[in-house]
Amino acid sequence: MQKKIILNGLKFTITIKRLCFQLIENHNDFSDTVLIGIQPRGSFFADRVHEELSVILNNQKLKKGNLDITFFRDDFRRKDGLLQASSNSIDFTIEGKNVVLIDDVLWTGRTIRAALDALLAYGRPSKVELMVLIDRRFSRQLPVEPNYIGFQVDSLSHQKVKVNWASVEGEDQVILLSESTN
Repeated sequence: MQKKIILNGLKFTITIKRLCFQLIENHNDFSDTVLIGIQPRGSFFADRVHEELSVILNNQKLKKGNLDITFFRDDFRRKDGLLQASSNSIDFTIEGKNVVLIDDVLWTGRTIRAALDALLAYGRPSKVELMVLIDRRFSRQLPVEPNYIGFQVDSLSHQKVKVNWASVEGEDQVILLSESTN
């Protein structure tokens, strides 16, 4: 397995800060905006965005939740064995709010479609935007485009993009994994 580091260190941190300032430009005081991390890996990204926004905005109360999409996926019946669902942690309504869905990697768009379905259990939002750390832009199966992009990666379908988080794996980095061609 070959691996290429796409993003790490200071560039990783600056990318998250840039995305936060883009959010501030579009949502001002966040009074009508909520952040929703898509479980499992998008919740780590949402946590980082929430932390950074709290610092920039002087600990203003920002609403953030995590959304489990396990049983909304179109492939959940195709998996072998029992599925392990994550828990939802949304203790507010999204009725009439601007929702920023947050995920680490956008690939086919199927995860986002499932998240949109799952989101409706919490109300009807005024607007939904999508923030992703990595956009694998040439692999869409559904017409989904992010509003906020950390970094775009042109990758082949057999390659994998992995995001490591300091809070989980001990280091912030994005890696492109490829099978060896020996």
